Amino acid sequence: MALDRTFIEHNRASRERIRAAAALNEAQLRTRVGEHWTVAIVLAHLAFWDRRVMYVLEMTERDQKLFIPEIDIFVNDLSLPLWAAIPPKEAGRIAVETAGEVDRRLESYPENLLEEIYAYNRRWVERWLHRGQHLDEADAALRAAGL
Repeated sequence: MALDRTFIEHNRASRERIRAAAALNEAQLRTRVGEHWTVAIVLAHLAFWDRRVMYVLEMTERDQKLFIPEIDIFVNDLSLPLWAAIPPKEAGRIAVETAGEVDRRLESYPENLLEEIYAYNRRWVERWLHRGQHLDEADAALRAAGL
């Protein structure tokens, strides 16, 4: 069964949302999103998890079989101080670059391996699902702060 390629357009749209968030001013990037996060931390978080997907793509293609890294949810909590230390504009730049890199890789990835990855975890292919969730939270925080 051929993979539905609409993920390409959805990923592109979410990448443009990241680009728009990265273009916010310093005060907007420092807007709180929940108790511990800021808009900049959202961007650093998205870059981190997009890089994880790049690693899965690289290792899967190298081995010609699905590679599943052993990373749990606790990684977010452990990474939070590092993400918070990244200057907000730099977090935005990294998020934009990483989203572009992973999206380009997904668009030209070998179909048989992409289907295997998708069958295991569709969010590794449909990056817009993860990105959209956090970008929606950041947008809501900015609206609540009147920014």
